[in-house]
Order: sequence, then C-alpha cells, then structure tokens
Amino acid sequence: MSFEQKQRALITGASSGIGKATALAFAKAGIDVALVSRSEDKLEAVAATAKETGVEAQAFFVDLADLSQVQAKIQAIAHEFGAIDILVNNAGMGYTANLSETPLADWQQVMDLNLTSVFQCMMGILPMMRQRGSGTIINVASIAAKQAFAGWGAYCVSKAGLLALSQTLALEEKSHGIRVISICPGSVNTEIWDTETVHVNFDRSKMLTPEIVAQTILYTALLPQQAVIEELTLMSNAGIL
Repeated sequence: MSFEQKQRALITGASSGIGKATALAFAKAGIDVALVSRSEDKLEAVAATAKETGVEAQAFFVDLADLSQVQAKIQAIAHEFGAIDILVNNAGMGYTANLSETPLADWQQVMDLNLTSVFQCMMGILPMMRQRGSGTIINVASIAAKQAFAGWGAYCVSKAGLLALSQTLALEEKSHGIRVISICPGSVNTEIWDTETVHVNFDRSKMLTPEIVAQTILYTALLPQQAVIEELTLMSNAGIL
C-alpha cells in the first residue's frame, strides 16, 4: 500500500503489552501515532521510542474508565493530532472469578472498560471518518469472545459483547467506507497476568507475544481499502489457549 498520504492511528492502552507493540509496529511502518493510556511515564517512553522512527508520536492521558468523558476526549485528540485513519481499541482489563462470586461492582467495571469505553472511543472518531468516507477500526477482543472459560465469566461476556458491537458497527458503517475489524488472540504474554484482578498460573513462555499480535493488527490495517478481514483469530502454535 502506498503512503502518498501519511496515515494517522490512535491506539488505546498503548503504554504496555499489545498496545505498545502495535504503536511501535505502526511507527516502523511510517504511520503517525496518537497514544492513549492513563500510565503517564510509560506512555511518554513509548512515544519517545516511536518518534525515533521519524513519525509523529504524541502521548495523551485519558482514563477510559471515566465513561462520561471518553467520547469528548477522544474527539478532542483527533482534532489536535489530525484526522484519524486507523483506530485501535486495545485498552481493557482481565478478570477472573466464578460468576457466583463476582460482585456487581466488579462486573460493571469489566463491562465499562472492555466494552462501553470502546463504544465511546468509536463514537468519538466516527463522525470524522464518516466525513472523509474512509477509516479502519480495529478492536482487540479475545478467544474468550468465542469460547467460554470457567472462572472468566465477566471477561468472556465483555469480549463477546465487543465482537457483537464490532459486527454491528461494521454493517452500519460499510456504506460510509468504514471498516471494522475484530482481532481475537489466544493468551498473550503481557502484564495482564500480573494484575490484581487475574488469578491464574499459566506457562507464559508458550503464549503469543505482543509483537506477533501487533504484526497481525498492522497487516489488517494495511489491507487495500476495498478489502476487509472482518474477524481474525490468532492462536499460539504451542498448544496453549
């Protein structure tokens, strides 16, 4: 694909894991990146590394859990940074507990971040994409969107909802030249396994790396505008989910 007109991407959850790897993969491919996260220092470091490739990279601090602010803040970033061609919704959280032991507040927190914040990010970018008659939205879901796992109820439901959200928006926005893509990776070796809401012990050495997932995201983003990979499931070949 030729880059006669430089592309700009906005990536959420860009301070670590898949988001960070995607930011750096996009930068290496010559795509300007607006990086969104609430981890200030880590995000600044990623932006600095991305800039070394010669692209424009800027860090924006947004707490996506603050739902009432998300749409307006994302819209403001797009106005400041420049029209966004590619939106990568990667921010999210892991959560393990049997459904019978999941407090309502925890359930709500998972839905808010993994599903509703993505809806709000998309609504922040959509008007600009419609105006220009093109755009690519890539939502990072999970194998858990398609397959239930005991002890992961809230997470599975949030990712299955994200898949349905992506599919619906894809149908609604096709006529405006907007593509919506879902990436469903199996387990990826990121900091999610170290967070206090995830209590499992897996062999992380056999998992996918964030870099592999990032290459896949880049690949789907760079497809010619006439084509779309609507959904992509990416698994480790080492026999681990």
